[in-house]
Amino acid sequence: MRPLQDLFRPADYPDLLVGLGAPDDAAVWRLDERRALVVTTDFFTPIVDDAYDYGAIAAANALSDLYAMGARPILALNVAAIPPDLPVELISEILRGGAEKVREAGAVLAGGHTLQDKEPKVGLVAVGFVAPEQLMTKAAARPGDVLILTKPLGTGVTTTALQRGAAELADVAQAVRWMTRLSADVSSLAVEYGVRAATDITGFGLLGHGLEMAEASGVALTIHLRSIPFLSGAQRYVRQGFVPGGSADNRLYFGPRVRFAPGIDEYARMLLFDAQTSGGLLLCLAATSAAAFLAEAARRGLPAWTVGEVREGAGIDVDDSTPASRPADDYECVYLPG
Repeated sequence: MRPLQDLFRPADYPDLLVGLGAPDDAAVWRLDERRALVVTTDFFTPIVDDAYDYGAIAAANALSDLYAMGARPILALNVAAIPPDLPVELISEILRGGAEKVREAGAVLAGGHTLQDKEPKVGLVAVGFVAPEQLMTKAAARPGDVLILTKPLGTGVTTTALQRGAAELADVAQAVRWMTRLSADVSSLAVEYGVRAATDITGFGLLGHGLEMAEASGVALTIHLRSIPFLSGAQRYVRQGFVPGGSADNRLYFGPRVRFAPGIDEYARMLLFDAQTSGGLLLCLAATSAAAFLAEAARRGLPAWTVGEVREGAGIDVDDSTPASRPADDYECVYLPG
């Protein structure tokens, strides 16, 4: 059900390049022939214990939508719901974490809005610029493209284990490092190499966001399970049952459109549906450009894994084949045995 779909007809707004008519990671409004404005918002409740990390993760997560569109952030506004009894010192650390992440992105924090609520909720309205001809969307994948993933999976099960007091400190630290890592450099590299189809992997997991891209583009995806990087503790935590509710919902909703090879067990399937926070980009590169892109990413120290292909058809197939190659630097990530 889409109750707003008939209120704002795309034909009535020719400068709205991306909006309700073709939902994507952010809205895009053409200013002129050289510039388009990219706008997004995102916020969520705490998923880690440290106040500064929570603010930084929330900011990085919101900014990720801009990077998924190929945009450069310029401006952000805070969005915050704060419990009245939360110590001022913690509020300050949350806001400082977000503000310093905005500054790291080269943007400016220019204000925002707060209100009182029983549970903290923090995020950003984030604004950026992109050249219209460099815009990346979910609807531009083409058969023959190579799928590149830029962060490992497993933040959902890891943070759920943390919330239940069962996560190892080293695993939490690894998850925080990835969740606070901006996708700025890899987004810029994607623009350099002419990428036109991309999304970021967040609440719907790899398979949910992959299906959004496949359906928007009218194509099918093949995912190679053994090529996908995971956080160090992800396999252990999913086997212990630390599965967030969002991941289970993802499987129920997206599962009928995913075809798994028979040898893939239930734990591996759930990891591919795992709801991510501030996850990596999923990029579609022309096969002729993929090797050069990966080589340049490695030269710049940017993580990038080849995890599948785009083909004709519909839905997603997940196979169990042995990967042809993996990055020389595994970034402390692990792979499913096979």
